[in-house]
Order: sequence, then structure tokens, then C-alpha cells
Amino acid sequence: MKMLYKNIIWAIATLLVVAIAFSAVSGSFVKPTPLTLDELVIKISEQEVSKIIVAGESLEIELKGGEKAVTRKEAGLGLSETLKNYGVEASQLGGISLEIKDESGFKFWAKILIPSLLPILIILFVFWLVFKNAKQGASQAFSFGKANIRLFSPKKKDKITFKDVAGLEEAKQELQEVVQFLKHPKKFLDMGAKIPRGVLLMGSPGTGKTLLARAVAGEGNVPFFSISASEFVEMFVGVGASRTRDAFTTAKKASPAILFIDEIDAIGRQRGTGLGGGNDEREQTLNQILVELDGFERDTQVIVLAATNRPDVLDKALLRPGRFDRQVVLDLPDIRDRQAILKIHMQDKPVEENIDVKKIAIRTPGFSGADLANLVNEAAILAARNDKKVVSEQDFLESVEKVLLGPERRSRVITDKERKITAYHEAGHALVAASLEGSDPVHKVSIISRGFAGGYTLKLPIEETNLKTRSQFLTDLATMMGGYAAEEIIFGEMSTGASNDLKQASSLARKLVTKYGMSEKLGPIAYGEGNDMVFLGRDIASDKNYSEDVAAKIDAEVKSFITHAHETAKKVLEDRKEVLQAITDALLQKEVLEQEEFYGILEPFQLNKLAV
Repeated sequence: MKMLYKNIIWAIATLLVVAIAFSAVSGSFVKPTPLTLDELVIKISEQEVSKIIVAGESLEIELKGGEKAVTRKEAGLGLSETLKNYGVEASQLGGISLEIKDESGFKFWAKILIPSLLPILIILFVFWLVFKNAKQGASQAFSFGKANIRLFSPKKKDKITFKDVAGLEEAKQELQEVVQFLKHPKKFLDMGAKIPRGVLLMGSPGTGKTLLARAVAGEGNVPFFSISASEFVEMFVGVGASRTRDAFTTAKKASPAILFIDEIDAIGRQRGTGLGGGNDEREQTLNQILVELDGFERDTQVIVLAATNRPDVLDKALLRPGRFDRQVVLDLPDIRDRQAILKIHMQDKPVEENIDVKKIAIRTPGFSGADLANLVNEAAILAARNDKKVVSEQDFLESVEKVLLGPERRSRVITDKERKITAYHEAGHALVAASLEGSDPVHKVSIISRGFAGGYTLKLPIEETNLKTRSQFLTDLATMMGGYAAEEIIFGEMSTGASNDLKQASSLARKLVTKYGMSEKLGPIAYGEGNDMVFLGRDIASDKNYSEDVAAKIDAEVKSFITHAHETAKKVLEDRKEVLQAITDALLQKEVLEQEEFYGILEPFQLNKLAV
């Protein structure tokens, strides 16, 4: 389609050029009136002629009325002799302007050539376009089995190395050996060591798998060939296998080199599942990748890097030794890594001096590298929208909430009653969180609508941990039920504003029972497969590993956890009604309470932390 538009533009441009040239030659589109010499003599005698232009054998006549005419004089004779033969006296030519035109120039030849050559040129141009498209179609047919592989040269100024990748220290250390293999293969071959055939990068979306792969190529100073796994698969059986062979052949010719296959789960899913998109073409492509990995010679200096965020669906044959020898896990960045990532993305932006990057990093637990890059970009957009010259710390903090919940919806029309319900609801969350032991500190409370949320309470941990205890989970459950309990106490009924809280609390309570073994009645047993990422072809027919009787007990225990959390939140709020009212009044007045303001409201009441 793109080529068709290009050809149409070329055709239009050519026609315009031809039209302009023809216009320049002809000078006018008005066709002169043809006259005989007898008619010319009559017009001269009647003094209707103002000018005669002699152009070779042709006579161009301009009449006094502005009309133009043409005729031809006698061959071999001059104008005066021709007119004299027709009885025109010299005195009759006194008021007529005579001009002799030299037709040896461009216009003379153009008048002769353009009328005859122009149709031929147009026909040739049309044939050229037709044959050009046919040639491209033929070349595409012959290159149908060629891989659409992209080369990133390490010689470019934008070369990426490990220093451009913040965090992921363990992953970079694991890949340093790959860099050494590429730089000094003989050292390893002399020891009898085999160079790794493939390295599988596994991690959540946005953790930097592609960036890290390019950094390996940059560190090794080798060509980096990149292709998406979905580009291998076509509707025609055998094309994917052909493209796989071509991609591996291209990388081998440029060795030492890196071949990077992104989203390998598009073709590397388990075979023989029967569901989930299994087809002959995809399986043939996978088989060809397995064959190519096995076909590497001992001294082949090509490393295959692949990336996926669904390692659970990959075929076991891909993961065995000799194919993807190494599997590198990329975790979400911790607080120190997030600080480093934020600093990297702030380098090319005018950021306010003495900005507290750690404060921003604290508010972004669970953010991937891509999320942090988006956060910095949103902050820059916000600053530009407000006509600022530098990006301030407040812009970054505002962007955190925009990425998490969406933009503020200050224009949303809500009634005074809805605003009051939202204020008590968020005050309930915040007060319960501030009252219970083991709860994370409250960083912000707002009743300004964002995204689908009418308001929100932002609480974040002091330090990030990988383990969480039963008491901490119970505190989280009670905090989730804080808004529900506050509405129940103040208004005597509940609104739909607590629906998302109930959903999250129910999900967490079920995990406590079935996944974490924290139910006293059911004991330390995991119920169900516990797979958060279901693969349709494998998991749809899996049976639950517990009876209907146990299922009823699980439901009862889930209800028990929710009931206990509800009672805890209700007791806290009933005992501290004055504090709840103070927080609500401040929210109704200011709409947003930052951490210092919130704890400043609590300070006069000297609250003690309560056990769950």
C-alpha cells in the first residue's frame, strides 16, 4: 500500500511537470484561427491586422480585436513578395508591425517533438511503473522465506553497555561470562569448555530484557541481530522454519555475534497441548530452532539470547542443557535500583537541583524499569504543560499517582453527600492503618477522583522485604476493611465505594488459606495448583486437589478472615471516633493530606498502636 501511494505521487508529479513544460511552449491554450492568404489580404485591406510575425514559412497574425490567426506564406518567397503577388501595395503595410522570429531555439524543437514524443513517454512511464511493481512482487515472493532480521551495529554512538543498565546486578554478573566468551573464546576452548548456545532472559514486562541483551552486544562489541518470534510464524506451513534457518545463517556469517529472539513464547510454547493455539506451522518453527541450536559447532561464536515473560509455557526441549544453557531471571527493581534507574532517565531532562530521588523511589514499589521511564516522562510533560523551565520534585510525585491510578478528575461532578462519604471512607482506611502494629506508614490521603477511584489512601513500606508474616497480612486485611467499617459506623449503611476493597480483601484472604497455609483450622496445606498464570492448553483440564467438603471449609475460613478484619477495623474506628472526625474534616477542607499533615492531625490524640 505504501508503494502504491508512492507511485501515485510520482505519476501526479510527472504529469504536472509535463503540463508546465507544454504550457511554457504553447504560451496559451487558445487555438489561433486558420486563414487563407486571400482572407489575410482582405483583412489587411480592411485595416484589421495589427501585427504579423514571420516564423519560417508560418505567419502568426494578431488582429486589432485581440484575436489571433495563423496562415502560411508561399514557399521560398518573402512576406512582401507573397503579399505583392496577391495585390497588396507596400503602403497598406505601413500601419502593421512586422516581426521576424528565429525558430532555431528550444520552442522550435519543442513544438515539433512534444506532440509526437509526449504520448510515447507517458506510455513508457506507465509500463515502467507496472514492471517495477511486478519486479518487487517477484522479489518478495523469492524472499518470502527470508527472516526480517534487524542489525544493531555496536559502532554507533548510541551503543548500550552495562553501565547504561541500572540494577540487575546478578543478571549482569551472569551475562559477564557471555561477554567473555564473545571476547576471548580461545581461553575457554583451550580448557575444553563449551560456549553456551543460548541464554534465556526471564522476567516481568518492562524489567529490561531487551535492553540487557543489547548491553551484552555492546560490551562484547559484536553485531546484534534482533527479531521478534512472531515474525517467524506465517499462515503457510514451512515458512517459519525457512526464516529460522535464514536468521541463524545470517548470524553465523557475522560471528562473533548475538542473535536476539524477543517474546520467544510466541513459538516456543509446549507442543501437543491441543489447546491454546497449537498448529503445525508453529511447531515446525520450534523444531527448526531446536535443530539450529543443536547444529552449532563447538567453536561457533554465536550466542542466542531469548526473552520471555511466560517461562511456564515454554517447551521443555527448549530449556534442556545444550540449547538454552542459562536462564537468567530479571526481578523488579528494589528501592536502590529504582533510585539508579530514575537518575539515568533524569540525565537528559532539566531537573530541579537537590531533588530527593529516594523519596520518589519510596513511592514506587513494584514499578518496573519501563514504568519508571514512563514516570519521568510524565513528570516532564506535566512540567511543560505548566510552563515550567525545570521538572520539580512535586511533578515527579504527582506523576507517581498518575501512573498508578490515572489522571486527576477534578471536573467530575459529585454531590456533597458523595464527597462526604468518600472523605469518611478514606479517613477510615488511613486511621486503621495508622492504629495497627505492623502496618505500613500512610504517605498520602486524597478524596480527589483519579481513574476509577473516588479517592485513595497511599501507604508504603519503610523498607522493602521479600517475606511477609501472618500478622502483617491480617493488618492489611483490616486496613482494606477500614473504609467499609467507617461508612457502616457513620451512615448506618454501605455504598458501592467499597466494592474494590472487598474484592482485594477476598482475594488476599483466599490466598492466606489456599496458598500460604495460614489457616489454623485447615493447617499448612496448599490447595489447588497455585498457578497464577494459567496456560489454556495445559491447565484447563487440571483437577482441583481437594474435595467438596474441603472446598466448603475453605470458603468458611475465607469468610472468617474477612469477618475478623471487619470487626478489627470497626472496633478501631468506634474507639477513635474523634480522630476519624478530625481526619474527615481536614479532608473535606483540603481534599489532600500529605504524610506530615496526616500525622500532624494524629499527634494531639497520642494514639497507641494496637495488635491485630
